[in-house]
Amino acid sequence: MDLALLRTFVTVHRAGSFTRAAALLGLSQPAVTSQIRTLERQLGRPLFLRQARGVTPTSIGDELAHKTAPHLDALVEIAESGLTDDSSLRTLHLAGPPEFTAERALPSLSRLTGEDGRAFALRASFGNAEETLEGLAAGHHDLAIGTARPRGPLLTATALCDEVHVLVAAPHWAERAGVEKLSDTDAPALKNIPVVEVHESLPFVARYWASGFDAQPSGPATVVAPDLRAVLACAVAGAGLAVLPRYLCAEALQRGDVVALHDPPVPPLRTYFLVVRTGTLVMPHIARAHEWLLRTAADWN
Repeated sequence: MDLALLRTFVTVHRAGSFTRAAALLGLSQPAVTSQIRTLERQLGRPLFLRQARGVTPTSIGDELAHKTAPHLDALVEIAESGLTDDSSLRTLHLAGPPEFTAERALPSLSRLTGEDGRAFALRASFGNAEETLEGLAAGHHDLAIGTARPRGPLLTATALCDEVHVLVAAPHWAERAGVEKLSDTDAPALKNIPVVEVHESLPFVARYWASGFDAQPSGPATVVAPDLRAVLACAVAGAGLAVLPRYLCAEALQRGDVVALHDPPVPPLRTYFLVVRTGTLVMPHIARAHEWLLRTAADWN
């Protein structure tokens, strides 16, 4: 079987589209379509179901991708290693949510970019869970951090750490709401405090209200900023209450810039996953970064 056909097939499978696969491979879309048809004729089975937007793999297509993708990735690794100077650095492409990646993952991984003979260059991109997993599957990233466990055999996820969420606001809001005993705080006492969030759908506040109060937020957000660091800054400035990861607001709590409005027996959690394309942990720079993050994450909680 022609390895070039298999490489095209795996790229289409990961990209979910002939058009995106063609761009990744540097080929025309008709060339990609022709190669997939040739492979389907050789196998005597359809590999993809054509749809209005992209393609969906058949069960045979999923099985073939699961069996071949790790080996093709390993061959690419061997080829690239053989063609580059031993003194050149391999590059690790990391993707994840902006706040967690910037505050946790990048400072940790930057310690592996030194001159120890096993160092690698590091490139990071930010995005939501769906974007990072799509980019990982398409081959744009080597390692992804997300809050959703991917489905299917092409991506392998490992639990990285749990993130504790805290309900906070500037001190004057706690005084105005009459919050004296944190453990006694309930949702009605907070209904008149404005909300600061990362999205109009109130993903953090709604999850906290459901877990901590068995209720829904009473109104829309007053301030929406798509970065938790901006949400923290607005909360410190007195814009309203916010639900934030404890690691992100720990210093502000210690300084008294914000106070916790609620002290639940079991605080709401969110789990982060470390995700790779199945089989790519044979690549030394990916394996080292993967192992290092898992090791250092033990101290993040």
